[in-house]
Amino acid sequence: MRQTLAEKLIESHLVAGTPEKGSEIALKIDQTLTQDATGTMVYLAFEAMDRPRVQTELSISYVDHNLLQTDFKNPDDHLFLQSAARKFGVYFSRPGNGICHQVHLERFGHPGKTLLGSDSHTPTNGGLGALAIGAGGLDVAAAMAGQPFYLTYPKILGVHLAGSLPDWVSGRDIILELLRRLTVKGGLGYIVEFYGPGAASIDVPTRATVANLGAELGATTTVWPSDENTRFFLHAQGREEDYTPLSADEDAVYDQVIFLDLSTLEPMIACPSSPDNVVPVREVAGKEVAQVIIGSCANSSYRDLMMVAGAVEGKTAHENISLEINPGSRQVLENIISNSGLMKLIQAGARVQSPGCLGCIGVGQAPASGTISLRTFTRNFPGRSGTKGDQVYLCSPETAVAAALTGRITDPRDLGDYPKITLPEEFIINDKIVIPPLEDTTGTEIIRGPNIKPFPDFGELPDRFEARVILKVKDNITTDHIMPAGSEILPLRSNIPAISRFVFQALSPDFAERAEAEGTVAVVGGENYGQGSSREHAAIAPRYLGVQVKLVKSFARIHKANLINFGILPLTFINPDDYGQIAEGEIIAIEGVRERVLGGAVEIPVQIGEKKIMTSLDASERQRRILAAGGLLNMIRQEG
Repeated sequence: MRQTLAEKLIESHLVAGTPEKGSEIALKIDQTLTQDATGTMVYLAFEAMDRPRVQTELSISYVDHNLLQTDFKNPDDHLFLQSAARKFGVYFSRPGNGICHQVHLERFGHPGKTLLGSDSHTPTNGGLGALAIGAGGLDVAAAMAGQPFYLTYPKILGVHLAGSLPDWVSGRDIILELLRRLTVKGGLGYIVEFYGPGAASIDVPTRATVANLGAELGATTTVWPSDENTRFFLHAQGREEDYTPLSADEDAVYDQVIFLDLSTLEPMIACPSSPDNVVPVREVAGKEVAQVIIGSCANSSYRDLMMVAGAVEGKTAHENISLEINPGSRQVLENIISNSGLMKLIQAGARVQSPGCLGCIGVGQAPASGTISLRTFTRNFPGRSGTKGDQVYLCSPETAVAAALTGRITDPRDLGDYPKITLPEEFIINDKIVIPPLEDTTGTEIIRGPNIKPFPDFGELPDRFEARVILKVKDNITTDHIMPAGSEILPLRSNIPAISRFVFQALSPDFAERAEAEGTVAVVGGENYGQGSSREHAAIAPRYLGVQVKLVKSFARIHKANLINFGILPLTFINPDDYGQIAEGEIIAIEGVRERVLGGAVEIPVQIGEKKIMTSLDASERQRRILAAGGLLNMIRQEG
């Protein structure tokens, strides 16, 4: 059988397992990336593995999330990360250099390579033809130590593209249309692969936007071919030698195919409060807007910001609009300065921020109460912006700039001539604030401030346990619900005892106190539990509080892997109606659980008072050893 591109990439890195859909496989990882909100735990875990140096071809530590320095905590983490990078042979991208995914695409992304990142939007580099996957930090630490990455061999969803995008329609509208059709769980268990004649009309920055937001479909990753557009982009980055042509075979067979005529697309927008609540912009046009922010790892490229600059040239943002620009990287900022884009933005009244994530993760840029904020960000989960009851809409830079000029949600096609942007044949390149690894790290010490706490120790899975259900939640619970972000909480990512106080804060403010009082507890949930970011803190902090089991209708991929990595039993209802059989406050008991887990049992009986229900444990033999050991780090220590 002829192969898809995703299958070729998997086959070229397969080190264990049978290449059959649904079976567990192991992949060699070429590159890793971390960012500061998750990276502190990655390097604490890597240090606990007692490895002197990373074993990958290339590993990079980025600082892009926790840029706000209101006290010592974030600077502590930055010093820790820089010194850990120096000790373990890792590149270090300093604060202000830009968002990890944008910088990696520009300077390090490589067609045909595997990239594992401790951030759910790592698939951005699939825009270059890489197999780029987001994962929990412990999986990334293991990859840095030379371990393969384990996953279930995914199915391949092919998106066949025809035609080309009309004026005022961009890559953001491609992925919004797919989210409208498939929902936030429609990509679960799939790699999304783009191909067809229309793919040739899409440049790399636009491909990267689409690949980035494939994470919102719940997909394992997203991949585009590596073609002449890829060669052009890499040449402009001064590294054409990294180019490799890659594509699916002409008669490749996909598990599912979606046909998309790009010429028929129109501007789309995701309404509050989910990335898949998508409608055409024209259906919500006219709503008054108070804030417009253009940026994030999805839409902060040179192409995006120069288009915005062209649209606002000679004009001023509406008097009721706070227009803010978050460049994706220092390279983007330097190049829009060189091409007069920054002057146009500033003269239009824009507030230009330092390159970084900022408001996308709730670090500043919170909207006013009761107002609409249009953002080119990745997610609009309730309260993620930092304002309770927020009304955040997600859209393209084209739709965002239209609102900035008119003060209302506006179909950008109403603005007139479209400022088409041509990518430079050579970008201005400045790698001076990326610190390369040392050849000899002898005598290098890791700097630890008081905010850096040791990696917690967890016990093995017992043979029997009882746990009180202290929280029952509905469908599509996100990692933001479980472990919030924001400027108050993010600085505690390296301090599990402190950050654990915020677990389920919005849903159950006293969750931490009740969990500690009980000792061993359980959480019950609905469909797609744990969607959203890769933050392993949504697993490690509950485990620290005594959560031993999560029993839900279905799990999101990364969160389930994180639960296993930290020794939390991820069970699903065999009969979804049994969800209604459990109430908060009840005690569930599981007998012989360790023996069942190690023995390969799929069905796990759970006793609830006088009732008994059957649940399912979908886990590989390796994952079962992890659960029995009490977590991945314990297993690595035990097995060497």
